[in-house]
Amino acid sequence: MRPETTYPAHAVERPAEPMRRTRGGVAVGLLLWLFVVPYFAVSLLRLLGLDGGHGISVAAVALTPYALPLGAVLTAILLFTRRWIVGLVSLLLTVLLVTVVAPRTMAAARPNGTGQVLRVLSVNISMDRGDAAAVVRLVRERAVDLLSIQELTPGAERALDAAGLAEVLPHRVFKAQPGAVGGGLASRFPLREKVITKPTTAEHPAALVDLPNEPDVEIVSVHPWYPVGPRGTEPWLRDLAGLPVPDARRTPRILAGDFNASLDHSSFRGLLNQGYLDAAEQVGAGLTPTWPTNVRYVPALVALDHVLVDDKNFLVESFSTAAVPGTDHHAVLAEVRLARG
Repeated sequence: MRPETTYPAHAVERPAEPMRRTRGGVAVGLLLWLFVVPYFAVSLLRLLGLDGGHGISVAAVALTPYALPLGAVLTAILLFTRRWIVGLVSLLLTVLLVTVVAPRTMAAARPNGTGQVLRVLSVNISMDRGDAAAVVRLVRERAVDLLSIQELTPGAERALDAAGLAEVLPHRVFKAQPGAVGGGLASRFPLREKVITKPTTAEHPAALVDLPNEPDVEIVSVHPWYPVGPRGTEPWLRDLAGLPVPDARRTPRILAGDFNASLDHSSFRGLLNQGYLDAAEQVGAGLTPTWPTNVRYVPALVALDHVLVDDKNFLVESFSTAAVPGTDHHAVLAEVRLARG
């Protein structure tokens, strides 16, 4: 018999497989973190609705539509370089942002309306800098029925009159003031001034529009105080909170103006949740920017100007913007139809 061969009782150690390390090393990692931190911050501020505490957070959240494509590219790079945990968190945030931003590019389904169409134009005339003749030309060319003006000064009022505004929109409620706090409404139909809003930093003129053979409509010229100045966000939040919510009678109501807020700000979304429709969002133009328009070589970036309508009484037919020389905002024009005739 052959002698038995014995083997050691312990297992033979095999050489360890090299760990799959991240690609790019420390330098690439540090560079990626320079983008990861602000992207995560903007995403969380937007998704959690924590944007009203400071002007920086308000400004950052306004850029959410631009953060989204950055996040998509950043997520791809993180996963490609095998930074799995951070990459998966970035992927989750990007998907969540897609769900809140993408619907703005799709027109909402709506029933057919039978009521009168109203063409509503809103213009921040930038005090005495805006071209009043261009505003009146827009009113004529677009057959505007209702005009909302922000930052209306006595000089701007005189310029609008000299350009012939009263010939096309003979009825008005003007609260012209020096500086950026004035506002006004002009109409093709008779107006009766009303007090609808709570006290605000700037003028918020409001009126009842006497339409022939239709229910009367309330309209407010809106201009909350800007949130990134020395006063902080408190006046901005207070002014937005002071805007009227649809009442129990659901009076047809239009809010038109420079809201100094975008669809990504929680205070503005809260207003929509009370029962308003944003005209731009309704027709799939919710990403159309309106400000700033006076910076050389820089296009408009953020949608701050809006036309909102009561969701029980109006349907949105169209939305567009127009340039007004001298101002830092695009004018916005919405065609809205009364749902009942």
